[in-house]
Amino acid sequence: MIRITRAEPADAGEILTVQRAAYVTEAQLYGDAFLAPLLESAAQVRAAIESALVLKALDGTRIVGAVRGRTRDRTCLVGRLVVAPDMQRRGIGTALLTRLEAEAPPEVEAFDLVVGHQSEANLRLCRRLGYRETRRERVHDHLTLVHLRKERVSAPR
Repeated sequence: MIRITRAEPADAGEILTVQRAAYVTEAQLYGDAFLAPLLESAAQVRAAIESALVLKALDGTRIVGAVRGRTRDRTCLVGRLVVAPDMQRRGIGTALLTRLEAEAPPEVEAFDLVVGHQSEANLRLCRRLGYRETRRERVHDHLTLVHLRKERVSAPR
């Protein structure tokens, strides 16, 4: 059974390992071995854990996924949603993103994230969870970023 909990600074190395494994597929898809998540250091992951809302998915004691959320101007910027390749297509990404939305600070009114234009499974996941495309940004000949947003549904009073 998968459990989702807050990441701790000591989790940085294992989260980085999962992140790199997950992004190798993206690097191959785009023909770019220099994607930012592949270049990030354990110290940078630790700093993110210390300064943002970072959740981890656990299968027993193994970290099999993670996601980050940083609040800015009433918006939660979602990043680094990753699932270990051998654990993909089991609902872990959905569980992580749903939990992040639930645990975001109360002042958050919307969630923004960015997905590469060729990452069809990731785009399908985001759209299924209610994210809508707001714009596209061409950053290289081989990469266009798809910006997506989801408004937070307020709880009834």
